[in-house]
Amino acid sequence: MVVSLNLILSLFSILKKQPSNASIFYARRLSKRQQVHFEQSFTLSRFLPSVAWIPRAFRVTEDEILDFGGLDALIVIRLFKFGIYFFGFCSLIGLVLLLPINFGDQDEQSIIYHSMDPFTISNISAGSNRLWVHFTCLWLISFYGLYLLYKEYDEISVKRIQLLRNLRHRPDQFNVLVRQVPFCNEHNAYGCSVDHFFSKYHPNSYCSYQMIHDGKDIEDLMHQAKSVARKIEGLRGRFTVKKCDKESLLLDVSQEDDVKIALFEEKLQEIVHKIRQLQNESMMKGKELPVAFVTFKSRHGAALVSQTQQHSHPLIWITEMAPEPRDVSWRSLEIPFRILPLCKIGAVVAASLLTIFFAVPVTAVQGIAKLEKLKKWFPPAMAMELIPGLSSIITGYLPSAILKGFIYVVPFAMLGMAKLGGSISKSREEIKACNMVFYFLVGNVFFLSLISGSLLDELGEYFTHPRSIPGHLASAVSAQADFFVTYILTDGLSGFSLEILQPGLLVWDAVKSRTAGRGDEENPYLYSLPYFRIIPSVSLSILIGMVYAVVAPLMLPFLVGYFYLGYVVYVNQIEDVYETAYDTCGQYWPYVHHYIFIGIILMQITMIGLFGLKSKPSASIATIPLLLLTVMFNEYCKIRFLPTFRHYSVKDAVEHDERDRNFGEMEINCENARSAYCQPTLQPPNFMASKSTSSQPLVSSL
Repeated sequence: MVVSLNLILSLFSILKKQPSNASIFYARRLSKRQQVHFEQSFTLSRFLPSVAWIPRAFRVTEDEILDFGGLDALIVIRLFKFGIYFFGFCSLIGLVLLLPINFGDQDEQSIIYHSMDPFTISNISAGSNRLWVHFTCLWLISFYGLYLLYKEYDEISVKRIQLLRNLRHRPDQFNVLVRQVPFCNEHNAYGCSVDHFFSKYHPNSYCSYQMIHDGKDIEDLMHQAKSVARKIEGLRGRFTVKKCDKESLLLDVSQEDDVKIALFEEKLQEIVHKIRQLQNESMMKGKELPVAFVTFKSRHGAALVSQTQQHSHPLIWITEMAPEPRDVSWRSLEIPFRILPLCKIGAVVAASLLTIFFAVPVTAVQGIAKLEKLKKWFPPAMAMELIPGLSSIITGYLPSAILKGFIYVVPFAMLGMAKLGGSISKSREEIKACNMVFYFLVGNVFFLSLISGSLLDELGEYFTHPRSIPGHLASAVSAQADFFVTYILTDGLSGFSLEILQPGLLVWDAVKSRTAGRGDEENPYLYSLPYFRIIPSVSLSILIGMVYAVVAPLMLPFLVGYFYLGYVVYVNQIEDVYETAYDTCGQYWPYVHHYIFIGIILMQITMIGLFGLKSKPSASIATIPLLLLTVMFNEYCKIRFLPTFRHYSVKDAVEHDERDRNFGEMEINCENARSAYCQPTLQPPNFMASKSTSSQPLVSSL
């Protein structure tokens, strides 16, 4: 696997030097109109592997990441740095103290032998005083983890406050989303109701409003117009990649395409005319929804309105701070408020069903990991023993690779379910997906792999000999250490290497360049950073590492390498590849904190059980206070930091308003906020926008 990683990273370093791949490996830079320089053509250095991008990633500062990626992107990098610091400390303790102690004590009769067993806690004799060393290390590791968590929470909350001050121009600081607007029977509309209410109850701060309309008809027409526009562009660029020796034939085909283009353009004009008719003010007034973006003259006014109850009836005039305009989920705002609970419940039920039914492939994969069981299910598998090393590859690496392949599609399925929940912004949809994916991975990858690997194999024996359950549970965690080591390696080596290589885009670009031509500068392959896929996967690795930190310290160095590799890969991706689709100013961190907290709790509960099963009840009892301290620490963090991530404080709002007034920017920012929330279906149609005509090429050779 290490050899394959080196090959993939070497291939990446070569492909990144090729100007033809700029649209893949420099998508963000090209979208920002930044120049990308390449060496002259056909030089030897262009085709030699290079590691220059690795030290460059370590030279990128957090301020630079914050500048071009935002605080959410920085949180991803801080998550990798947390793993490096935490497991670096754990590795030092584990390799120096725990590993020699585990290996030096033999109790072969009380354990089932596995390849890593001599290096795990299962090799310690029952009742041995050496377990007190594990107890001490558990306390040290727990306190260090809590210290890092507090430090991260504190520093990220400070960065969030600073970022909100630096982004004073953002229109969401002046806008409030209002839902369940009462209908005005007098004027037969919702808009006048909004204006009357806020003019009366917030006369000094209220500025204007923007109603949300039912735009399904316009949206359907826009999809049709975009489809026709794509056909026109395809016909116009048809001959950019084709050559014909017969001039007369080329002329005939060209005339035929000219006729088609004229017909499509006429059809496009008809659709645009229909869209403009539907966008007429009189037409849209009848399609108003009880949802509005209300703009205030100051941040102070918006903060007060968003955080207070506006009416004695709590289910009307529901207010909250508006997301930034590019983050708004317009389709979700069209969902009636009364059915939102059903949408949320439906999304949770769908995610739960996926989690439950996914147990089938996970259990099957664990069956592959057991050679004896595999031979029983599939007798031809006995032939593997004839080839040296093949059985270890099949039962070791293959199950993790298959499981990783199954899991790859899960985040995208969860994101689709989260979109059905009716969140007001794309960021909230991804945060919900992030939660669902994390609990899915914990349930299916961690717990189910643990159970299916050590309990289901001997379920019949447990019914006949129930007293043997504690003994089997005692070795359950250590028995699966091999599987989780290979899972970490598979996730790191294959996941990160495929992430940076982008093989799917390379293949698609090669096909596209030979069929429809390539426009590197105009059409880079630009995507947003998939937080819902990265954060749960990395958090699961942290959880696995924490559970095994004291149990199997030999796993810890692999985790350090995993986080170093992930750090380098995603610094490169954030800097060169992914765009910033939105910035929640750090609202992902409370969830990341919660995921890591769950890992610490599981580590402590596991050790309480292992101490008891190793006939050391005094160590189990002495660990309970540590568990209670950890829970108390988490509750304190909720009180101390969580409100900062949920609300925009009145103090900060007033200070930012005063700063704007001193610089004469208050009216400009307020005016920009008034026009920022224009619904896409109300924007002027423009489906044949001309491409950039910059005279300076973005991809240049040195």
